[in-house]
Parts: sequence; C-alpha cells; structure tokens
Amino acid sequence: MLNDGAFAYMRDRALSAALIARLAGQPQATFADPAAWQAHLDRLGFTGLTVTPDPVQIATEAAIWGSIHAHDFLRDAVVLSDDAGQFAVGRHALCWVHAERLVHKLDAFTDHNRAAQQKVRKLIWDFHAALKAYRANPQKGRRRALRTRFDRIFRRRTGFVMLDRLLARLHANKAELLTVLDRPETPLNTNGSENDIRCQVTRRKVSAGTRSDLGRDCRDAFLGLSKTCTKLGVAFWDYLGSRLRTPGHLGVPLLPGLVRCRGQPA
Repeated sequence: MLNDGAFAYMRDRALSAALIARLAGQPQATFADPAAWQAHLDRLGFTGLTVTPDPVQIATEAAIWGSIHAHDFLRDAVVLSDDAGQFAVGRHALCWVHAERLVHKLDAFTDHNRAAQQKVRKLIWDFHAALKAYRANPQKGRRRALRTRFDRIFRRRTGFVMLDRLLARLHANKAELLTVLDRPETPLNTNGSENDIRCQVTRRKVSAGTRSDLGRDCRDAFLGLSKTCTKLGVAFWDYLGSRLRTPGHLGVPLLPGLVRCRGQPA
C-alpha cells in the first residue's frame, strides 16, 4: 500500500524525489499481491533503473511498511537492533552491547590510548547499570539526570582521536540509545534475539546453509517451532507427535492456550 507511511519510508531511504512523485501521482495505491505490485513498477519504469539506492527495493520495502501501517500493526512497537540499516524503521532503539563493543574493539597502541579506552568502557558499563536500575523502577524525575550523564560520557574528549570520533558517532544516536527512558519495557540489548537465532547460525556454519527458498522456509519454520516449545516448556518431539497425531504421544494444547496458561500466576 502506498500511503503517508510508505512515502516517509522512501524519503528516509533517500529515494529520488522524482521517483516518489511518479508513484504518488498514480491513482492506484493498493496492490493485491507481489505480481500486481511488480507490474505497477514495470509500468512506471522502475525496474529498468540502475541507480543507488535500488528503486525497486526501496519502493517495495516502503509499500510493505505502508501496508503494516494501514493494518495498524506495530503501531506502538519499538524495533530494537544492532544498528543494521534494514531495522531502522518505526520507533527504533539500539543495543547497548553492540554500542560498547565498538569501543572495546578499537585498537589502542599507546598507554594513554589504552587507559582512555578502559576509562570510557567503565563509564559506559556504569551508565548501563544505571539504565537497568531505571528500567526496573522507572522514575520520571531521573530521566533528565540520565540524559545529562549520557552527554557527559559521549561528549568527552580523551585525546585518543579514533575513540573521540566514535564517541561523537554514538552521541548522535542518543535518541535510539535512550529509548528506554520513555519506554521502560524496551530491552537494553538484543541478547534475546541473538540467542534465538544462534542455533540457526551454528547450523549454517556446519551445513553452509540451504539450497532453495523452500529449504530456508522449512528451516526457519521448524527452528521457530523448536524455540517456541522451549520457551513454553514443551518437548518439541511431543509437540510434533501431537500435531502429526502420532500414536502414543501426549496431546499438546494449541499455542493460544499455552500462552494463556503461562501468563497466569502459579
């Protein structure tokens, strides 16, 4: 769907204003399936363009984002990421572990630089601890103090040129790193997601990945089912046996029932 959300996405991704106007000038704004959307782009001459960013990719992502908005999905959700560009959509927050890792990975070749690096790392982790405490017990009066403390850490000048440049870069991400002050339910890191996909990454290293889209879909579906079963305390083989109606297997309730049971106090 092409709507305000879609066009805002295109502008944020630096799609040409002329191409945005070409799309906005068409009466059709909704498309039933990918084939209809692709035909629309073909008619407008998008597929023949060889420019950066790729107009077809950006326009397609924007149309999907427009559909998400139109269906009122993810309206108030926070998207937490490691700063990979494809996740910078909607209300975006950044992982503190990945942010600090940039400081940790800097090469320091003098005693002065190593000392500056270690001092900044300690300041960051101390600040991270303060954010964890705020998240556990949000107090509106502490927000200003934490924002001021953030500025003191990331606006400092250490004399270590690469570190100072990195601190300035991280300071530019202040809003994303401090999302938790306005939305305390937001995790401070992506460890949960990282742990969820770690088994897939390990499998990919061993088997070099899948050979087809169907293989990828099967892998993702079964890994997702396995992870969900683990989180709900259900043996994966029992789940499969129940769904496939294998003789001798215990019945496993449907997912909505399992989630409701998990949410009830013991």
